[in-house]
Amino acid sequence: MESSELLTTNRKALTINLDQAKYGTFAEIGAGQEVARHFFQAGGAAGTVAKSISAYDMKFSDEIYGKTARYVSKERLGLMLDHEYNLLLERLREARGDRSEFFVFSDTVTAKSFKGTNEAHGWMGVRFEATPNSAPSDVILHVRMLDKENILQQQALGIIGVNLVYGAFYYIDDQDRFIQSLADNLGVDRIEVDMINFSGALFANVDNRLMSLKLVEYGLTNAVMFSPKGEVLQPSEVLHRKAIVVERGSFRPVTLVNEDMMRCALAQFLQEPALKGVDVVVLMEITMHNLLASGNIDHKDFLDRVDTLAAIGNNVLISNYLEFYRLTSYFRRYTKQMVGVAMGINNLLEVFNEKYYENLDGGILESFGRLFKNLIKLYIYPMRKSAYDRYCLANPMECPIPLTGTSLHPLAVDVWVNAINVQVQMHLRNLYAHLLENHYIAPIVGYDAATMDIFSRDVLNKIQTGVPGWEHMVPEKAAAVIKNRHLFGYKEAPATKLQPVG
Repeated sequence: MESSELLTTNRKALTINLDQAKYGTFAEIGAGQEVARHFFQAGGAAGTVAKSISAYDMKFSDEIYGKTARYVSKERLGLMLDHEYNLLLERLREARGDRSEFFVFSDTVTAKSFKGTNEAHGWMGVRFEATPNSAPSDVILHVRMLDKENILQQQALGIIGVNLVYGAFYYIDDQDRFIQSLADNLGVDRIEVDMINFSGALFANVDNRLMSLKLVEYGLTNAVMFSPKGEVLQPSEVLHRKAIVVERGSFRPVTLVNEDMMRCALAQFLQEPALKGVDVVVLMEITMHNLLASGNIDHKDFLDRVDTLAAIGNNVLISNYLEFYRLTSYFRRYTKQMVGVAMGINNLLEVFNEKYYENLDGGILESFGRLFKNLIKLYIYPMRKSAYDRYCLANPMECPIPLTGTSLHPLAVDVWVNAINVQVQMHLRNLYAHLLENHYIAPIVGYDAATMDIFSRDVLNKIQTGVPGWEHMVPEKAAAVIKNRHLFGYKEAPATKLQPVG
């Protein structure tokens, strides 16, 4: 089992079949019984398969597993795992419980329909015992099939199902290898895993947010999502037919500026006529590019950022979408409602930096065609002139005015740089004026000028060196969790020595 050789799907199924301790049920709804088929074809299935079932008819399915609002859902998968595992114990525990590690594989999926208009996706999971008569543990996935043909989607489901079962049995102590192995004999261009959850006795110390991050890190998906409670969320269930407002940042740590930007953007977003009667989802997004800024992902630093955002009640999105047009295209998978993007002046200048679009045949015009398609609006948070000048000094390619002497920009020192007076490259100014005039770009109003001199890098430095005062630069609940859990390398401020009296 320690070999680095890539095992074929057939070899994995045969290995399990020849493992005398493994014994269980395959229950599959939708897209055929592709997972069970591999075990039957590999040979020796009589030593592994207690039962294979496929309750396609809704009435049959309801009678066996109970009714749910949606047939392809996490709830449905849970009912299937519960029913089949309990049935295994009821019928077989006495006969072979002392020598068998019982398991159940279940999936509920919808592949491409005859009309081809549905989303091809599904839920699959395995419940298994590590040793005979031990408490079971679960691994659950949400998958999206990317092949264009139904038969290819079925094949992909069969392969990833075998990978899941094999990984649960033989890679479970190495979650990195387990997650990477989900794409064995498939690659990441045929199937996407956008949610994973480990639960049960074996995984008491597993943080599912880290496991989800690894899905993005290893290319199995481009985005994952967490709730303020630290739960891993399935994006389609959260974003389905919702309006979305999102703010991108490093949040290292989250500051009052970040909070004020979202507060103002959300207030303006909710005034949009298109949002009448529409539910709104608020997201704080961190890109993999940001997490990799120092070369490698620091998992503790990642969790510190997510914990502080959760402390102030935010959903967190981790994405691999450096370009904003790719982010908004991702949202369009799930909703046709309006999307608002809150950003600072520095991010706005990056949006107008043509180097990011060299891979597109249509360059920046193509990217903007994608970005502003279908009810997309950018809400731009202002920046003090002094901060803008420092940004331009550090990023001269993104600032259109040459830097000369101490006059870094022609704007007056006491003027805020905002969406109205910011200057982009000369040949892009008519394009910018068009977007501004047609309300694709809007200046944020009602901001708190008192927060403008707060920068996350300064806050982080104070947290790590024990310099007091940073607590007033971050949201109160975020400050509390930083102190209580010693996040971001928190160092207590030195105690003040009392001076003798007299």
